[in-house]
Amino acid sequence: MAVFSYKGFDAQGKSVKGLKDADSEKALRGLLRKDGIRATEITATKASSTGGNAITKDIQLFQNLQRRVKVNDLALATRQLATLLTAGVDMVGSLTALIEQVEHPGLKEILAEIKADVNEGQALATAMEKHKAFDRIYVNMVRAGESSGTLDVVLERLADLKEGQSRLQGQIMGMLTYPIIMMVIGVLLVSLMFVVVVPKITAVFEHTKSELPWMTKALIGMSSFMRDYWWLLILIIGGVIFAFVKWKNSENGQKKWDRFVLKVPILGKVSKLLGVARFARTLGTLLSSGVPLLTSLEIVKNVVANDVLMNAVESIRDAVREGEDIAPPLKRTNVFPPMVNHMVAIGEKSGELEQMLERIAKTYEEQVEVQTKAMMSILSPLILVFMAGSVGFVMFAIMKPIMAMSQMVH
Repeated sequence: MAVFSYKGFDAQGKSVKGLKDADSEKALRGLLRKDGIRATEITATKASSTGGNAITKDIQLFQNLQRRVKVNDLALATRQLATLLTAGVDMVGSLTALIEQVEHPGLKEILAEIKADVNEGQALATAMEKHKAFDRIYVNMVRAGESSGTLDVVLERLADLKEGQSRLQGQIMGMLTYPIIMMVIGVLLVSLMFVVVVPKITAVFEHTKSELPWMTKALIGMSSFMRDYWWLLILIIGGVIFAFVKWKNSENGQKKWDRFVLKVPILGKVSKLLGVARFARTLGTLLSSGVPLLTSLEIVKNVVANDVLMNAVESIRDAVREGEDIAPPLKRTNVFPPMVNHMVAIGEKSGELEQMLERIAKTYEEQVEVQTKAMMSILSPLILVFMAGSVGFVMFAIMKPIMAMSQMVH
């Protein structure tokens, strides 16, 4: 059976589109007619089991644009699938119901292809592994759930993990939004002053033969440069950003940048706390789902998103491979806070490592929120000082020669 994407009109003349299983295009038209839909365009997105995959170039282009799935959408779909499986619905039936419920067009098409693969006898994890929407953590947890027969429980944990990631990202972005908006508005206002306002005001000084203060000369020079060579300024800024991004994406640049970030006041602490929280949350979730420890550590290494922490996790994995527990090499890295070392050691001794990692993650996620708020409380006044200082410089540079001219008149 193949999967088709279709477009058409319903009985009320409203435009509709979607995905549906059918043996052939003719059979699909018949099924759609029963639903009161007149199809105008039908495209095969998945060939039958005898034909293999047959994705056209147009569909591939559509997938590249539409298949970026947000964490929230993935978390919701994961929880819905877990609910269906817990209720006793078989896998194909659960995926069929899920496809009908999902609203995201890209995710709907991905799930349709996964369903077709599962219907052909593939494991769910194997089918998911083909799609970028499911990262290594997701695929390995699903594989462990299928092996242990606890897929519904694992999917619930995955949904919790994804929702937690989305919530933390949302909190951080929400706190960053106001300072970013302030910074953009401040830069635009200052640029507008230099390009439009300052030239008109300083034009009065062109006809005077008196010596202008250095501040006024500097103001006129900056204003003239921004007005006449704004394109060069954009090129310079763009070139600097391009060079920085290219350097940062290099292996050596990434290492140096990650080390630098950890040394920056407040920002370094937030970055480290976030890395520790990700380490604990992901490792705890993977272990609770039945993923082997070494595999879990290999996955976690790519989640912490900082070269210093990645090297620390790699050294822990190497030590565990040689037969050590997690706690001793964790402490030897001198990267993780003492409280983390202590709690991990207690968790290993008590046999409750997964639960202890969950507590660590919760604690440090709360600290990330507190430290981010502290950083924003400092950043916002600094932006205001920058704006006030810029306006003050302009006003003083303009008023000083005017006052000098006025004194000469008297």
